[in-house]
Amino acid sequence: MLGWLKDRFRRGPVVPVVRLSGVIASSGLLSGRSLSVESVSPLLKRAFDTRGAKAVALAINSPGGSPAQSALIAQRIRLLAEEKGLKVIAFVEDVAASGGYWLACAADEIIVDANSIVGSIGVISAGFGFQDLLARIGVERRVHTSGERKSMLDPFRPEQAEDVERLKRLQAEIHDGFKDWVRQRRAGRLKDDEATLFTGEFWTGRRGLQLGLADGLGELRTTLQARYGAKVHLPVIAQRRRLLSRFGLGTAIDGIGIGPSTLAALEERLHWQRFGL
Repeated sequence: MLGWLKDRFRRGPVVPVVRLSGVIASSGLLSGRSLSVESVSPLLKRAFDTRGAKAVALAINSPGGSPAQSALIAQRIRLLAEEKGLKVIAFVEDVAASGGYWLACAADEIIVDANSIVGSIGVISAGFGFQDLLARIGVERRVHTSGERKSMLDPFRPEQAEDVERLKRLQAEIHDGFKDWVRQRRAGRLKDDEATLFTGEFWTGRRGLQLGLADGLGELRTTLQARYGAKVHLPVIAQRRRLLSRFGLGTAIDGIGIGPSTLAALEERLHWQRFGL
């Protein structure tokens, strides 16, 4: 309570900091640790509603995830920025790649660390095939559908060329949307040809700056103090961690064996490992 009153009557400029950290996915898919428009919208509203705010900072640390959720969050950022007339500055920590870079592009300016990872402007789908395993252990797969494409890319059946082709068409559509967003938000600032920038490759922050994917090198606090004064107030607005996860119990609740939380943790780990993190 005292902290709230102190913030309310604090003198000097204010730049609220919204922490966007984690894999981007619909709420509930990653045991409450994901970024989704549902989980992020309240944080953004608090930031943009902050009395006396001079700008809003985004502290981004995300390897990406759902294209739809990335787009929805980015659209919400732009809507609030235009409604409140506030500049948005993104600060990339370890990584803003794929969907994470989609979020960064919602800002008016992107500041990176020289060792950050940025880019990965592409679309990826990954999975496993278990048909040989089923045959080896003597299990028969039975699937009945109404609609010939309903069981597309069933992991328990051999991969079909026409299914892969259809998936690639879907990926191409999503990729086109991603590229259009980057073109729109980085208009006049991209410094290399699209054949290089839109391949899905990722770079260090220093190289990303050279390519026009970022606007400067720096760290959040020192950068904002240089712009708004040493007494700038930087209230951090972040998701609250669940009680169990605070004590490292988030993935143990499934009991013995591999449960939903364990699989979610593995999926999350794979997102980060793509970028060596």
